[in-house]
Amino acid sequence: MLTVVAPRGELELVISERSGKSVASRQFHKGALRILRPHYLDGSGQVCYVMVNPGGAYLGADLYAIDVEVEGGADLLLTTQSATKIYRTPDSFAEQRMRIQLGERAKLELMPDQLIAYREASYRQNTHITVRPSSCLVMAEIVTPGWSPDGATFRYEELRLRTEIYVETEAGSDLLALDNLLIRPPLADVTGLGFMEGFSHVGSLLVVDSRVDQALADELHTLASAHQAHTGISLTRTIAGSTGLVMRALSNSTEELQRLLGDCSTLLRNRWSGQGPVNLRKY
Repeated sequence: MLTVVAPRGELELVISERSGKSVASRQFHKGALRILRPHYLDGSGQVCYVMVNPGGAYLGADLYAIDVEVEGGADLLLTTQSATKIYRTPDSFAEQRMRIQLGERAKLELMPDQLIAYREASYRQNTHITVRPSSCLVMAEIVTPGWSPDGATFRYEELRLRTEIYVETEAGSDLLALDNLLIRPPLADVTGLGFMEGFSHVGSLLVVDSRVDQALADELHTLASAHQAHTGISLTRTIAGSTGLVMRALSNSTEELQRLLGDCSTLLRNRWSGQGPVNLRKY
């Protein structure tokens, strides 16, 4: 018998362009997910929304479903109110399923606070993204381990973060990139040297845009070299003019990864839309 798990939290958000300003044309939430009122951080017309989990954390067997659509010409900055915490999951893993759709000339900056996995936590995150050839996508994410009062690192069980990106054209939908990050700290003693190169924190930057090229990758690599992080950058293939860029950065500091990803985001915002740095201070 097939068991259907009901999401503990559901969120739907559709952003449309109205007279040069991006607005929500549909909002829906249910259960342990909320969204705060919109903010406009500059004069660009970009709207900023903040997702909230009133429960404070993901627990065992929790399922969260998030559906975001940015329609043609609209511009969304989406973040979270605080870090996403994964506590121990003795019965089953916690899971987040996210679906993102971007229309022509749509732009999405997805900038959540860090994901913190505590002792005995298992978590799966599946993100399915569809873009158009003229869409712009910038995603940044940081994964950190939880800490005990005496400063020792908690050993979470497993994190699986899978992101699929498709480019939709008149001819159909083609896979642009599949980013699959699997971290199992308990196996570190087995794998020995080379497991995350001895670092405890990992940051990821994923960019999809027609303006992505090797020159941009080289520039971001140079920018990253000024930070205390072990960084690698790769490019995807090109579909209908759209190319993806993936940066992975390893460090022992959440703040260092925040600075690195923030500097990369600032470079892209300034160059592509004339916007300044994002200030998402939440205290």
